[in-house]
Amino acid sequence: MPVPKAELHLHIEGTLEPELAFALAARNGVTLPYADTEELRRAYRFSDLQSFLDLYYGLMAVLRTADDFTELADAYLERAAAQGVRHAEIFFDPQAHTARGIGIGTVIEGLGASLERSEERYGISTRLILCFLRDESAESALATLEAAKPYLDRITGVGLDSAEVGHPPAKFREVYEAAGALGLRKVAHAGEEGPAAYVREALDVLGVERIDHGLRCMEDPELVDRLARERVPLTLCPLSNVRLRVIDTLADHPLPAMMAAGLLVTVNSDDPAYFGGYAGDNFDGVREALGLGPEQLRELARNSFTASFLDDDEPRRARYLAEVDAYAFDGERG
Repeated sequence: MPVPKAELHLHIEGTLEPELAFALAARNGVTLPYADTEELRRAYRFSDLQSFLDLYYGLMAVLRTADDFTELADAYLERAAAQGVRHAEIFFDPQAHTARGIGIGTVIEGLGASLERSEERYGISTRLILCFLRDESAESALATLEAAKPYLDRITGVGLDSAEVGHPPAKFREVYEAAGALGLRKVAHAGEEGPAAYVREALDVLGVERIDHGLRCMEDPELVDRLARERVPLTLCPLSNVRLRVIDTLADHPLPAMMAAGLLVTVNSDDPAYFGGYAGDNFDGVREALGLGPEQLRELARNSFTASFLDDDEPRRARYLAEVDAYAFDGERG
């Protein structure tokens, strides 16, 4: 059994495997521009973030009904459970669906039908995080938050994703203030392709509690000191970083240096269907490429639960941390 872990950086649309994409396309009468699953898999070769996003958004055309989103989430949860995930905080991109005529209620009801039974069926507790597309307007983000208000009982927080360069966090100050007033938790992608300054801006302008990615903080020693001192979690996605050419090889990943600097880092899968691996695969990858030992892997697993949005008085967090502490590393998969 892999080490127990939480997954805090996971885009549910990014779990759409080619086989499911073709099955949903057939069910919904969508014609994909690929002959078969193998041709589609060959398209999963990206030069940068934008080349990935072009395929990512195009393939969403197969997601039409609430049942489609339920099936998508179920497929992810089954794979995640097999890789040791015990808690998952799942991003979704409502604007990518409403822009093509799919109502936000369809998306949330569909995902909710899966998530509300995930602990019983898969042993995974869940949270749902609504992400704003940063390459869309601030007005569109505000409209999306307004449309989500009837479903806030199912939503834990808000996030910010998609094309980072040229779309600084401050663009979304107003919607993050509104989300905070509604009691929603706040995270944001920053410092993946964008500069370290975006990490600082996400903290100071948006008031985020957690930074998604954040690799480029290492270019700013004062920022690193601050992140370590304030125990701001960073949700790293190593296999994603290689696939999107943020780094050349997994052996180049700054994870060990980030841990040595005292940063509260976690390991996640991002968009696993596109990037070659789920949460456990990312643990395996960094263990093998970076030579991480059992105690470093245990630290990463503990960090994932510490950085989660589980309530401090909720027994789950203590139970999950106890599972990590009791785990015996014996060379098995991460």
